Amino acid sequence: MNKDLKAAADAVLSGTVGTGPGIPGVVAMATDRETTIYEGAAGLRCLGQPQAMTTDTVFALFSCTKAVTSTAALQLVEEGLLDLDAPASRYVPEIAQIQVLDGFDAAGKPVLRAPKRDITTRMLLLHTSGFGYSFFNEKIRDFEVATGLPMIITATKAALMAPLAFEPGERWHYGIGIDWAGLVIESLRGKRLGDVMAERIFAPLGMKDTAFAPRPDMEARLATIHHRLDDGSLIADPTLRLPNPPEVDLGGAGLHGTVGDYMRFIRLWLGDGRGEFGRVLKPETIDMAVKNGLGDLKVTALSTAIPALTHDAEFFPGMSKSWALGFMLNDEAAPTGRSANSLAWAGLANLYYWIDRKQGLGGFWATQILPFADPASVGGYLAFEGAAYASLARARAA
Repeated sequence: MNKDLKAAADAVLSGTVGTGPGIPGVVAMATDRETTIYEGAAGLRCLGQPQAMTTDTVFALFSCTKAVTSTAALQLVEEGLLDLDAPASRYVPEIAQIQVLDGFDAAGKPVLRAPKRDITTRMLLLHTSGFGYSFFNEKIRDFEVATGLPMIITATKAALMAPLAFEPGERWHYGIGIDWAGLVIESLRGKRLGDVMAERIFAPLGMKDTAFAPRPDMEARLATIHHRLDDGSLIADPTLRLPNPPEVDLGGAGLHGTVGDYMRFIRLWLGDGRGEFGRVLKPETIDMAVKNGLGDLKVTALSTAIPALTHDAEFFPGMSKSWALGFMLNDEAAPTGRSANSLAWAGLANLYYWIDRKQGLGGFWATQILPFADPASVGGYLAFEGAAYASLARARAA
């Protein structure tokens, strides 16, 4: 491990945990194309409990799941089994039942209509399908309240039957589309998404501690989700858990895993698609998938509709951002040192990662705090990323 990077990154982790308002605990790692170059942990898995945060701690990954599901979809494209531009209803007929929510009538009843065009799997992967999240979309939030539709974190099939917030293909809007892409994968493979990933992604990458339904030994290492209160204090909520086992393997939000496992996944995308124990994607598939898929559309800031779950959120405010097949792209170089057109995204409980293919550097910052875009968590993450790039710059200059 680079001593320069270790000293700088350790200071970021300990400072973020120990300086008010602070965070309970964090695991962070950085990797080049070949191996993990930094790993560290600070703080506790759960406030009020003695277990220290360790590098083998298991996290609810939430939307960091999306890139893994997108990878499983791209494997189907390689095999000629999935046409990204065909109606997704070809593979999952239930999606044809989904309607557009135009609003509510005077009695508060939802006003629904059929969409004007079919939803494709490409739209699902690019977040242009019209699906939203209730915590980022007031219309979907109000629909859940009016109808009793369960929230997506229940991991139920019923939760996927939310209406569209807008016409498919009309704009970028973050939502449950990749959960539906998971159902497309299950239909084509004839098995649950978790089994598909275990066989075709986790095994060749050597990801032994990642699953939708954590094993008992993973449960024993699971970090607890905390809530940030209005006064800045934190309380642990051991009851806030994704179901184990889930009714549906949520391709957009359902995985649990270690940061070390996710490093192996990041190296897949830093490289040419090969893992330690076998190939996952072809190099030409990687090259295709990392390009902007939105055309003239752009990734927009996310406005909260449920403040208990998320703040308003935007990565690098004011910077132009696009979306590839599974990841956000920063169209310009970032102030941390991240190259333009790098890949990145996050998970609801303040997990963040980046993949810089140009400079061969990636990293992951894992906490378990709500609401999303917690200032202390985001600040620590950006400082960690900046420390990784500063160390790389010093190494190149030496």
